[in-house]
Amino acid sequence: MRFRPCIDIHNGKVKQIVGGSLRESSRSAAEQEHAAGIVSMAAENFVSEKDASWYADFYRERNLKGGHVILLNPAGTAAYEPTLAQAKRALAAWPGGLQIGGGITAENAASFLEAGASHVIVTSYVFREGKIDRKRLETLVREVGKEHLVLDLSCRKWQGLEYRVVTDRWQTFTEETITPELLKELAASCAEFLVHAADVEGKAAGIEEGLIDILARSTDIPVTYAGGIGSLEDIRKIRDAGCGKLDFTVGSALDLFGGRLPLEEVLQEVRGWI
Repeated sequence: MRFRPCIDIHNGKVKQIVGGSLRESSRSAAEQEHAAGIVSMAAENFVSEKDASWYADFYRERNLKGGHVILLNPAGTAAYEPTLAQAKRALAAWPGGLQIGGGITAENAASFLEAGASHVIVTSYVFREGKIDRKRLETLVREVGKEHLVLDLSCRKWQGLEYRVVTDRWQTFTEETITPELLKELAASCAEFLVHAADVEGKAAGIEEGLIDILARSTDIPVTYAGGIGSLEDIRKIRDAGCGKLDFTVGSALDLFGGRLPLEEVLQEVRGWI
């Protein structure tokens, strides 16, 4: 079980947001058909004055590998370019130390690896029109190799019954349910899974224990859980429910992002289990 750091970038700033609050809207009716007119909005927990490369250096100095950089603006919108610039600064600050996700396709995936990412993280490109697009998944594997591919299976509760994969920055439900069968199938095509529990993401008010149970018994490849962690007790629950197999990310609750949970205490807790 490892702590995985994160750098979430929205509108050109490193932020922590409430995951389910992310929305896009046009500035005016006249701009409805123009991507450049789309504005991305979210409930913000924290907006950093430091840029993404500062966080990458911070993680590199502590040898916290395998963290993820997430671009929260859609490609083609006005805010995407400053968000992309921040992400590339982070990759340049720690080549090979960070993964990257957000708008990754077969066409641009290799360019992010060339920019310094260890892995690319993909959801919407593979989960298309509500289902897994296996041809696209095969294309991605050919382009970058499964060893450089992380599938983001971020999910939300569907009608209170099951966890379904969500796309488009956690706004759109797919028909794909997180099950042991799905995870075992997809594990043949990727190196890792990243799973945000989007309903609790950014709230630091408790984890999705039902989801953790599914993840822990479903696959032998690395899985990183994110969402709702607000205390050391939450991290211990992940350790126990996940049998020590799951890695985890802490965002809004961390003192690094204005929260109350000291990073050093988190690291000491994990070191105590090794």
